[in-house]
Amino acid sequence: MKADKVLSLAGLAARAGKVESGEFAVEKAIKTGKAYLVIAAEDASFNTEKKFRNSCAWYHVEFRKYSDKETLGHAIGRQQRAVIAVNDEGLAKAILASVDQC
Repeated sequence: MKADKVLSLAGLAARAGKVESGEFAVEKAIKTGKAYLVIAAEDASFNTEKKFRNSCAWYHVEFRKYSDKETLGHAIGRQQRAVIAVNDEGLAKAILASVDQC
């Protein structure tokens, strides 16, 4: 099985303390300007996706959909997560490059 670089980088960011997870924490990170990238799970609800896509567009934060809630949460050492925010610019750029290659 091939290692998933996006999820590995998300895990690295989480271990470095540069990830916010859960709707309230991610929303706060976007609004305070801490978030550089928001990743929503592919199986997140339509309303969740719309809320964060619009918020990211308004605050000029990159937004991508990737993986599923279970896998996304597991990658950062948590249970299911519908949305996460990466608060480090370098890690966010690395994740974006990996996501865009998929």
